[in-house]
Amino acid sequence: MGSLAAVRRAPRRVAVISVHTSPLAQPGTGDAGGMNVYVVQTAKEMARRGVEVEIFTRQTSSDLPPVAELAPGVLVRHVVAGPFGGLGKEDLPSQLCAFTAGVLRDEAGREPGWFDVVHSHYWLSGQVGWLLRDRWGVPLVHTAHTLAKVKNAALAEGDTPEPLGRLVGEEQVVAEADRLVASTPAEAEALIAEYHADPDRVRTVAPGVDLETFTPGRDRAAARAAVAREIGTPVGDDDVVLAFVGRIQPLKAPDVLLRAAAEMIARRPDLRSRLRVLVVGGPSGSGVTQPRVLVDLAAELGITDVVSFLPPRAGAALAEVYRAADVVAVPSHSESFGLVALEAQACGTPVVAAAVGGLPVAVADGRSGLLVDDHAAASWASALEQAAVDRSMRGRLAAGAIEHAQAFSWDRTTDALLATYAEAAAVRVAAPQGVAV
Repeated sequence: MGSLAAVRRAPRRVAVISVHTSPLAQPGTGDAGGMNVYVVQTAKEMARRGVEVEIFTRQTSSDLPPVAELAPGVLVRHVVAGPFGGLGKEDLPSQLCAFTAGVLRDEAGREPGWFDVVHSHYWLSGQVGWLLRDRWGVPLVHTAHTLAKVKNAALAEGDTPEPLGRLVGEEQVVAEADRLVASTPAEAEALIAEYHADPDRVRTVAPGVDLETFTPGRDRAAARAAVAREIGTPVGDDDVVLAFVGRIQPLKAPDVLLRAAAEMIARRPDLRSRLRVLVVGGPSGSGVTQPRVLVDLAAELGITDVVSFLPPRAGAALAEVYRAADVVAVPSHSESFGLVALEAQACGTPVVAAAVGGLPVAVADGRSGLLVDDHAAASWASALEQAAVDRSMRGRLAAGAIEHAQAFSWDRTTDALLATYAEAAAVRVAAPQGVAV
């Protein structure tokens, strides 16, 4: 067999596996979040390069067509596996066999060697991808997005640990994947140290941000006026606007922002009249069982008058929220990367984030935002006041936020993914029969 360089080439067709959440779902509620954005944006970028992408996801409604075009060159295939309607992630392992069979049936009607690579997202998809890899004789590239051992080490108070079945499933996928894509060096280290991944198979590829949609706004007043119409409360230029964007669940810790806002008011009662706290998102995970928990917390803290709850949104409507805010808070207990942080910074809005997971990469501490080492209300109140109330500091961080976000793009992410696919395929072709790659 020739050298690796001789057989290395970009794939023609990629099978993307996203079992538990559809790329067509709205991020910010249910199981839809940053992973959905990642899958959609990288698939579109690959298609622009002439690579055909087919995304396999579970069909959750009888109204969904078997195949939907997400973009030119990108198809979403809805696979029947289990009942229509939402299934919790804890119920999905029982449907992996049915899902895999559905994907294999679909591929059986194609020409041999239709797909060149399988890219699985999240451990459930990795279990499916592992079987497809062996059946089709193509490499498996896997992105975990979150890791159970990392999450369990940083649980929010009262949150439920990830089950043993997931830990075992992740270990199996890590052992089998031809390449593991980590979003940050910290995630790569966790794969190696906690899951005993082969370092030679781990590649670090930072996610990106849509730099055409998330841009600094020329008219902040217009963005604030749009938010004011939605919340029914005036939002002036001198008002202090803090925003949380994401799924409402203990892991994402939106309660930290509310407690910090109450602390800010306790320290500076004059701030109440001009403080606005926006919580944008919907219930997810263990938060589904307590959909009013944040509403009740705001009442308990005595800040109902300054807190507004808004439904999830995407694209230009989301960019408008970012532009209206003085600061976006990302107080997660665990975060593999934090796409919200990048999107906000691309809009010129500083971020105050927890110093966990990939957030120290997504946020340049002291330059594009501030990192907080704990989740105490006092610590967050101090950081938010520094970044949002101090106009001089906010101006410096806003300029740094724009500059920092420019270093990330889906174009660069996709280039790195395609290179990883080609590398994995080349190694598989060059390896002697029966030798692990």
